Amino acid sequence: MVDKNQATKTISLEQYGIKNANVHYQLPATDLHNETLRKGQGTEADSGALAVNTGEFTGRSPKDRFIVEDDITRDKVWWGNINIPFPADKFDALYDKVTNYLSEKEIYARDSYACADDSYRLNIRVINEYPWSNMFAYNMFLRPTEQELNGFDPEWLIVNAPGFMADPEVDGTRQHNFAILNFTKKIALIGGTGYTGEIKKGIFSALNFILPVDKNTMPMHCSANVGDNGETAIFFGLSGTGKTTLSADPTRKLIGDDEHGWTAENTVFNFEGGCYAKVINLSQENEPDIYNAIKPGAILENVVMDANGAVDFGDTSITPNTRVSYPIYHIDNIQEPSIGRNPKNIFFLTADAFGVLPPIAKLTPGQAAYHFISGYTAKVAGTEAGIDEPVPSFSACFGAPFMPLHPTKYAEMLSKKMQEAGVNVWLVNTGWTGGPYGVGSRMKLKYTRAMITAAMDGSLEEANKDNYHIHSVFGVQQPRVCPNVPTEVLSPRSTWNNDEGYYKTAHKLASSFRNNFKQFEEFASEEIMSGGPLGGL
Repeated sequence: MVDKNQATKTISLEQYGIKNANVHYQLPATDLHNETLRKGQGTEADSGALAVNTGEFTGRSPKDRFIVEDDITRDKVWWGNINIPFPADKFDALYDKVTNYLSEKEIYARDSYACADDSYRLNIRVINEYPWSNMFAYNMFLRPTEQELNGFDPEWLIVNAPGFMADPEVDGTRQHNFAILNFTKKIALIGGTGYTGEIKKGIFSALNFILPVDKNTMPMHCSANVGDNGETAIFFGLSGTGKTTLSADPTRKLIGDDEHGWTAENTVFNFEGGCYAKVINLSQENEPDIYNAIKPGAILENVVMDANGAVDFGDTSITPNTRVSYPIYHIDNIQEPSIGRNPKNIFFLTADAFGVLPPIAKLTPGQAAYHFISGYTAKVAGTEAGIDEPVPSFSACFGAPFMPLHPTKYAEMLSKKMQEAGVNVWLVNTGWTGGPYGVGSRMKLKYTRAMITAAMDGSLEEANKDNYHIHSVFGVQQPRVCPNVPTEVLSPRSTWNNDEGYYKTAHKLASSFRNNFKQFEEFASEEIMSGGPLGGL
């Protein structure tokens, strides 16, 4: 996969305002790994993977993500706390400062692309201050062949300068770090943060605007895989809900683990060329595909290692958001190219720390749209300062920080595609059972896998037919039986052994759903509104 002949290449970046730089162009991953070690910016784990510390920021900084307000975006973007407007003149001035900062430095450039379907391909040039950031771009974006690099014409530019600190009073940022999208100039400008996720999420955000507006294609924050029968399954879910884990199924081929498009032709394609998985409490037994992908070519972020390079995946002393990036070919069972057809099942994954949602439930089209717009999961004690009991967390379309348009636009596309493709939609609780966090226990992965398998092979539907139990608070269709899953597990109320406590908690959560959805009511259809909870305090 690595072409050693690329190691001596260089290009000029004068056209971007970067002058007299020592530019390493299209370095292989092995060279970038070694460059990082040479510069003292990383160490090597005993697996052979590169380990880096991203510095001050170990995750995205949503309040420091901006979109330039201009003729393209002004009337289309859903402006607010998620999509924060940035003046075009301030962008130009800041861009000049960043490119001046990068001038005369040793920097790393790479040509790559997003979107595995050639009809939607987006060519990207990435310019990085650090070698490991450029290695991340190699892992996460799709890799052109040597022939494709001849005459490569980049449409979007990513300029990534972690060492550059903005002056908020002068530059118009909130603080010294920033990630700014400019749709007119087609530039993602990132500075003041070493967190690599900003690089991939910048392009994801751009595609979440471009594909619906220009291509009639639905962008999705999801993973996807395909079975031997050619049927594609899609997994939506926020961080920590099991999206990457559940899509890495040894009996199915992985299309991708995070970002996809669903076309008018009813195909699903991966945006990326790699995976960016959380590794907190990672074990070979529970997540063998991810564990075994951590080898030379992978980048571990913010993990704790001993003197021999052994990683303690349970150590959260740097951050709970420990990560690994690796090219998708580190997974054995992948779909090539990363395109699936015939989507038949969609799974909304939620880690319900209140322990009241069923472990699996079937949704009507209205419920599917409602839950999609809601994008529910829960934060548990210890994940953030001040959190000592479960807290509901809602992120529209299971990816609000990356969605420039109003959430109902994406929900309408989903509803239309569901009906056209005859897709089943399931709500899957990968969180707690037998009580809330601190009382109950986390749903066993083997049971969740069994429920998802039964949904995909049709045995769940066959076993229940018209015999689903309608949940009295949330109104979803709760199966009474499922192959390879104890019957008592399927009823969250039964696992509590405390009906009064269960219903009080369930109604409280339903009220949280209703309160969150008030911001969308004026844009939602009657069908979507009917998909909400039946209960509430």
